Amino acid sequence: MAATTDVVVVGGGVVGLSIAYVLAGEGASVALIDAGPLGRAASWAGAGMISPVPRNVVGSDPWVGLRARSLELQSAWSESLRAETGIDNGYRRCGGLDIALTESEAAEQERRRPFWEAEGVRFERIEAPAIRRLEPTLRADLRQAYHFPDRAQIRNPRHLRALIEAARLRGVALHENRGASGFDVRHGRVDAVETPLGPLPCGSVVVAAGPWTSELLKPLSLDAPTPPLRGQIVLLRWPEVRLRRIVEQGANYLVPRDDGRVLVGSTEEWAGFDPRPTADGVLGLLDLALKVCPELAASDFERAWAGLRPASKDGRPYLGRAPEIENLFLAAGHRRVGLQLSPGTAELMADLVLGRTPRWDPAAFAVDRHPVERDESAFQS
Repeated sequence: MAATTDVVVVGGGVVGLSIAYVLAGEGASVALIDAGPLGRAASWAGAGMISPVPRNVVGSDPWVGLRARSLELQSAWSESLRAETGIDNGYRRCGGLDIALTESEAAEQERRRPFWEAEGVRFERIEAPAIRRLEPTLRADLRQAYHFPDRAQIRNPRHLRALIEAARLRGVALHENRGASGFDVRHGRVDAVETPLGPLPCGSVVVAAGPWTSELLKPLSLDAPTPPLRGQIVLLRWPEVRLRRIVEQGANYLVPRDDGRVLVGSTEEWAGFDPRPTADGVLGLLDLALKVCPELAASDFERAWAGLRPASKDGRPYLGRAPEIENLFLAAGHRRVGLQLSPGTAELMADLVLGRTPRWDPAAFAVDRHPVERDESAFQS
């Protein structure tokens, strides 16, 4: 049998890779396994939007604290990953506009405004005539918009490449195309993670397998539903791009890249484990793009894809120790905010795995918690 590794991380998406990166930086021996290629599932497929940082976090809900810490770390992680690997993940603070096309959308913005105020997020309400001074290519008859100057973005594929390389440089044993097939549990502890290539003995296990997490845990009688939520994205190439800020309309968005591309997303579909983009989904996203920014009619259609986001029982992730299994930990169910919350998630999981007092009360994220109403103030990814 192979030598025992301090921690085996199951799942090679942005959450699993971030946890492995932080644990290895703390001196732990870490192995990371994934049933497919590393960094190629929902983490790769997202648009890379980074929300403004909540500033009113003292005494707040642990959920707000986790988001604030994660968003605060994004810039620092970008710099440290570039220093360690030479890979620029494309982090930049570009700002964003949350636009309303109809009276009902404007009313929804006003309903959400108190949540932004309570969190101390910087924003400014923009009346219709002034919107096109900020973004001249947007349609002329918008009702109103909110400007978020601190919204940022990163390039998901670059960020994942940087995490993979940084984890490797820190000594993480990376095993792609080697999924977990089960767990050898004895006396309330996981002795090894079972794989088709043999067991991996471990001191602790972190399961961060996205929407596949719940299936892995079923044999252990752990109820942690992570149903897949499909999100489709369209990529347009617009060499004369003049859109500078992320533009959001409800759950949909346009994300302009520096290389003349524009991401248009995203659908939310309960389609099981089917990762294929559909004609209907692509048509709806193209209609959105041209409705919001008519000049995109002259852009080139480059490609479309979809990712399977891991949902949860109430919209908040499962972060913490599994009930009745001493050394098994979960980090899954992030829905649309896995990329955004990955740095804070990694810090929290490192505290728990290494036996330190965590920064936030993990009871708020426990697998067996009572479901809460879905968070109103969370920004999407």
